[in-house]
Amino acid sequence: MSDLTIEILCSEAANFSVWESQHLEPSLYGVTDGKAVGTYLEHKFRTYLLANYEFTVGSSASGIDFPKLLVDMKVTSIRQPQSSCPFKSARQKIYGLGYSLIIFVYEKLDDSVNRTSNLNILHTIYLSAERTADFQMTRGIRHILTNEGNQDDLVAFMLERNLPVDEIEAYNIADEILANPPLQGFLTISNALQWRLQYSRIIAYSGQESGIISVYKANP
Repeated sequence: MSDLTIEILCSEAANFSVWESQHLEPSLYGVTDGKAVGTYLEHKFRTYLLANYEFTVGSSASGIDFPKLLVDMKVTSIRQPQSSCPFKSARQKIYGLGYSLIIFVYEKLDDSVNRTSNLNILHTIYLSAERTADFQMTRGIRHILTNEGNQDDLVAFMLERNLPVDEIEAYNIADEILANPPLQGFLTISNALQWRLQYSRIIAYSGQESGIISVYKANP
């Protein structure tokens, strides 16, 4: 068996999206728990890949699904395209999560006659690691830098935006920003015990911005 690469992962994600969108699944009929649906699809895609490719399966220790590729898999409903992810550092909101995402966006359709459910995959998107920062945070920082902002301006902005850091850490991050300005991110990352990632902008910008690759899109 050949090794899994990011190119193969994206190609097979597209094939899987077509296949899964035609599948009728009795075990999901009536299920409204998005986490249960996500777990089902994640396991199914992983099993699909393991039939033909060799790769390290993610663990709770690694925290992501494809640790050697530095890619995590996310499954979300089009009704509320979001999911959670581990909080490691406030810097993730500025410099990104540290890994890429492969995101399956589905529409769940239940058939009450046959008592089956269909996960119609509407979008499958690969978001590269350098684009996984928060959109508003990076946009604001880049605007400050463009307008000759200094360390104090950056600290004030981060504290106003409730970045989960104290003032000392904010000054350390400001120094880092001045030395290494962040790229524009495209996630919406909400503060919580875990980051809450929201994908509406990713869907809107898919295929139109560098680092946001439309792997699969259902026919309208």
